[in-house]
Amino acid sequence: MGCVARVLAALSFVLAAAFAHAAGSVAVLDFELRDLTLTPDTAEERDKAARLAPLLRQVLTSAGVNVVAVDPKQQQAADKASGYLFDHDDAAAELARAAGADYVAVGRLHKPSPLFSYLIVTLIRTADARRVGEYVVEIKGQFEQTAAKGTRRLAEQIQQTLQSR
Repeated sequence: MGCVARVLAALSFVLAAAFAHAAGSVAVLDFELRDLTLTPDTAEERDKAARLAPLLRQVLTSAGVNVVAVDPKQQQAADKASGYLFDHDDAAAELARAAGADYVAVGRLHKPSPLFSYLIVTLIRTADARRVGEYVVEIKGQFEQTAAKGTRRLAEQIQQTLQSR
């Protein structure tokens, strides 16, 4: 790679990171599991759902997004029932706002079939609890590979929303 190409690549990375930080900070809540299969809510499926938020946080952070941590105990206390934070934008926004985030990403691993699942994320502005983005990514096949690819797609969509604000 030539010197000019390296400078341009570095400059584009710095500008993208600066723009992402200027667009606001994001709290990524733990994903909930909504398993509609004949053998729902197994330990294996709960483990899959638990791996998604850390993966999304990592991808967003690597892309230069300022990711804000939310205390898991506070999230658990705010999540009054399964799916509560996913369905109550105001409660999710309040939780993330208390942590200092401008936006909150609330996720669900929706599994209608053993053959495929959906990663569903809503992006909510914490200032007014308004949904500013809704994203759905279908995954099927080997979970580790498809979940990684799916979270990258979610991160790209979240970044596009943040950059348009």
